[in-house]
This record gives sequence, structure tokens and C-alpha cells, in this order.
Amino acid sequence: MSHILSQTKDGVARIEIDRPDKKNALTAAMYQAMADAIRAAEADAGVRVVLIHGKPDLFTAGNDLQDFLDNPPRDDDRPVFQFLYGISQATKPIVAAVAGAAVGIGTTMLLHCDLVYAAPNARLQLPFVNLGLVPEAASSLLLPALAGYQRAAELLLLGEPFSAHKAKEIGLVTEVVPEDQLFDFALAQARKLAGKPAASLRLTKLLMKQGQAAAVAQRIKLESDHFGERLKSPEAKEAFNAFLEKRKPDFSKFG
Repeated sequence: MSHILSQTKDGVARIEIDRPDKKNALTAAMYQAMADAIRAAEADAGVRVVLIHGKPDLFTAGNDLQDFLDNPPRDDDRPVFQFLYGISQATKPIVAAVAGAAVGIGTTMLLHCDLVYAAPNARLQLPFVNLGLVPEAASSLLLPALAGYQRAAELLLLGEPFSAHKAKEIGLVTEVVPEDQLFDFALAQARKLAGKPAASLRLTKLLMKQGQAAAVAQRIKLESDHFGERLKSPEAKEAFNAFLEKRKPDFSKFG
């Protein structure tokens, strides 16, 4: 099972992350399913907007580390990169509804969404440095541009969780919505978009994103190159082993 549910109704293609027993952690198969769903939405003239969400108390805990170690992304054709290029280059509006944990890709993918609604229980995090890695999804480019260098540095270098309200303050989240209203509100906003002239929506999105589209694609590639190198580093191995062994990592022996 891919643990990704997709359906289209009233011009809205919904993509739901559905693996709550594993905190919605993403596997290669799940990345492939999300990439395929975005590709299908782009090709379907009946789809006007995409809505991505998880559960009322959980967006995604990020990568399934065991699956990630078993299936490391070694080239641009891997499912994770298909998803990253798909969501970053999508021409149709993308709405996200975020509740609970939104770790790693759960936060960086929001940089490519057009409207992001988060519940007060949302806890976002960019823990790449803590895992001996580097950021992905062009977040090293987009987050400083969005939040300013110092605030981006705080989030990327310290890698600590931050709230939905802080995410709204830096412009990553459009609005904070009560938990019991989040999905209905996000769907209503998606339906508003679906009722607007489709060509005008796509062109307006293109005009806003066109100036940095090439830089975003280049940064995704550059980050992926460094990411692959870091995956083989002693620091990353220590971080992953510590996580799997449920202990605190010790980086003191590495320069």
C-alpha cells in the first residue's frame, strides 16, 4: 500500500497522507504516489487546484528513516526528487492543510504551496543539520528569501520545532485555523480557487514564480548533490544510528 489517498471532486484533487501508525512518515513508495498524483492533476483538465493534507493531528513526521536508509536518493529520478520537482513546478494552485507534526519535507514542501493553512497544534521543524544532512526542496534558497536570513538561519541551523503562529509570522503559513475547522476551511478555500478562471490562475501563479523558477530547480539539484554526499558522512551515520537506538547522538569526535 502507498498510504497516499487521492480523489478528485468539484475541480479539487485531494492528496491525503494516510500512514498514522507510523506518524505519516514518508517512504519511497509514498513519494512516488504523491508525485504521480500531482502529475495526474496537472494533466487532468478537470482539476483546477490541488489540496494536500494529513490527519487532524498529524501532517507528516518526514522521511521514514529506515526506508530512507534502505532506499537512499542517489539520482534525480528517485521518487523523492520526482515529488520535489513536481510540486515545485506545478502550474495549478496547491493548497495545504497542516496539523500536528510537519517535519523535514513536511515543512519544506509548504514553500511550494500557494495557500497554507495550519492548526494551532501544528509543530514544524527543519532538522536536517541535526541529522548530519543539508536542507532540501530549495529551502536553503526560499526560506531566507521569505523570512530573512537570520530567521531562516535560526530555523535551519538550530533545527528546533516552531509553532504555526511563528510560521505565519515569517510568511510560511497563510492563516492559523482552529483544529476542528482546518480541513473544511482549507477545502472551502480550494473550492473558491476552483471556481475562478483556470487560465488566469495558472498565469498569475506563473508570473509570481517565473523569476525564481530556474534558481529553484538549480538549488534543488545542488542541495540533492550535497545531501547525497552527507548521507555517507560519519555525522549522518551517527545521527541515524542514535535515532534508531533512541539515544542522543555524539558529534564531538567529528571535525
